[in-house]
Amino acid sequence: MATNSPNLECRMYEAKYPEVDQAVMIQVKSMADSGAYVSLLEYNNIEGMILFSELSRRRIRSISSLIKVGRIEPVMVLRVDKEKGYIDLSKRRVSEEDISGCEERYNKSKLVHSIMRHVAETMGIDLEDLYIHVGWPLYRKYGHAFEAFKLVVSDPDSILNSLTREVKEIGPDGKEVTKVAPALSEEVKDALVKNIRRRMTPQPLKIRADIEMKCFQFDGVLHIKEAMRKAEAAGNDDCPVKIKLVAPPAYVLNTQTLDKEQGISILTKAIAACTEEIERHKGKLAVKEAPRAVSEREDKLLAEQMAKLGRENEEISGDEDSEEEEDTGMGEIDVENSGTGIRE
Repeated sequence: MATNSPNLECRMYEAKYPEVDQAVMIQVKSMADSGAYVSLLEYNNIEGMILFSELSRRRIRSISSLIKVGRIEPVMVLRVDKEKGYIDLSKRRVSEEDISGCEERYNKSKLVHSIMRHVAETMGIDLEDLYIHVGWPLYRKYGHAFEAFKLVVSDPDSILNSLTREVKEIGPDGKEVTKVAPALSEEVKDALVKNIRRRMTPQPLKIRADIEMKCFQFDGVLHIKEAMRKAEAAGNDDCPVKIKLVAPPAYVLNTQTLDKEQGISILTKAIAACTEEIERHKGKLAVKEAPRAVSEREDKLLAEQMAKLGRENEEISGDEDSEEEEDTGMGEIDVENSGTGIRE
């Protein structure tokens, strides 16, 4: 292992320069008279330039509205002069398809780079050495190292043990011989696998839908509870459905899953089952927000809203409005039970 501090600077891909007509991710660094200087983020921040004439297909009224220092975005490579290190780029020639493809590739490359850099830093090895013997061979074999890292989560040996490096040794006769050795020492391999597992184990997504449900019939409360049970019955072990009362007539359906499409599909079925049951008793169900993946922040806001409503319910004595509530068949739905998802 290196005794002095390792060099952690390295491009993400084997090629030192991008190809012409390739979309690349850049960050705008500064403005000049004729264009903007940018860093190519995937190529160890080498410099490129976007001429102002390549900013837009339309007549430019305001340059500042089209390009800002600090902004990160995909652009198209027009020319590469490897001798002089000049790279000319275009913003106006990059299509929507190029943009989405570039963003997807960059996000994967950035995660791979972050894992590789962390391992190089903690193990005291040069990042480029790790790329030469691990990263780039995996890019060549799997199309993208990200795809290989996904497989490492469950089967590290079959992916990493095939990687080798050439080691020069002095033989017994004093002559130099080249031997093939594993690309990684056991310590570096363990550190890499541990980091990949920590960063790439899929996290379950939270899927949520918001509905309003009413039933003005006699025993409306019971009919709503039954409809809620039907909604929960639409879930399965991989994708369990919970339905909770927020505040009459608002309810929220939740599930957690590794597969977003499956989660949305299950919640859609749960809403259909709930609708069918409540309509049998002349009730109504309206979808306020269709099933969708929600962020931690949205989830936290809902939890705070429900806690606040819970506190308000405790403060109000239930006696004054209990008769009126029972007539509507929407209130007094045992908030404690509803909070846990009604399982009886």
